[in-house]
Amino acid sequence: MSSTDAGTTTAPVPPQSTYQNRVADYWNAEENPVNLELGRIDDLYHHHYGVGDVDRSVLEESDPEVRQERITAELHRLEHAQAELLAARLGPLSPADRVFDAGCGRGGGSVVAHLRHGCAADGVTISAKQAGFANEQARKRGIDGSVRYHCRDMLDTGFPSGAFAASWNNESTMYVELDLLFAEHARLLRRGGRYVVITGCYNDTYGRASREVSLINAHYICDIHPRSAYFRAMARNRLVPVHVQDLTAATIPYWELRRQAGHLVTGIEDTFLTAYRNGSFQYLLIAADRV
Repeated sequence: MSSTDAGTTTAPVPPQSTYQNRVADYWNAEENPVNLELGRIDDLYHHHYGVGDVDRSVLEESDPEVRQERITAELHRLEHAQAELLAARLGPLSPADRVFDAGCGRGGGSVVAHLRHGCAADGVTISAKQAGFANEQARKRGIDGSVRYHCRDMLDTGFPSGAFAASWNNESTMYVELDLLFAEHARLLRRGGRYVVITGCYNDTYGRASREVSLINAHYICDIHPRSAYFRAMARNRLVPVHVQDLTAATIPYWELRRQAGHLVTGIEDTFLTAYRNGSFQYLLIAADRV
């Protein structure tokens, strides 16, 4: 199979760097309940956080088992709302269009885009385990003819230039250099195509990354970028922002609920809340057109 066709490829990509190997190893080994248990609710596996108001009645449930089930379902609802928010910003799409999910994780975002717009979707992850899992989910849904996942480097996908009407990163830009990433998106998008990113970024009006941002970096083996870096790298790579939305306030309720989620707690919840509340960290959506 060639590296430029639309077929499914799940064989591991050749190692590019020690850091990429570490990231791939991390996600190949990852079995976090906060990802897996939420996804089992409806077989939509999201590897990102949530937005929106919380139904706080779930915390008043007296039965411990039912309480846990309700909290899990509410977290999943908020994460799905975030995926729908991103998909709604991809622009007018049709079943004839093709979209690209960079850093797709276990594939939930590609499924959401396909179900919303009817378009074909190609997801890319550096984790062979994630790609295989996501392809199996697509087969179970009967959409594997339209939604495919590939174990490839999102900085060098091998897909044809101009092949995509829209593309996105959902909480995956902190694993790569932005100029290299946006250059690949600009190559893949047709003229007028839409790129959307939802990401955590540090607020460089406060200076360097805060202690909390450094702790998040260590937790996820990533390198969170400053807010200004996104706009500078987009400008250098023919991506013109058309919509910017600060989602910080909208994601805080998710984190407040997650810190009370029992065995789903990962230990990073208070760090996120502190960073958001002290203003050193922001949750941002940027939509840009390829010119």
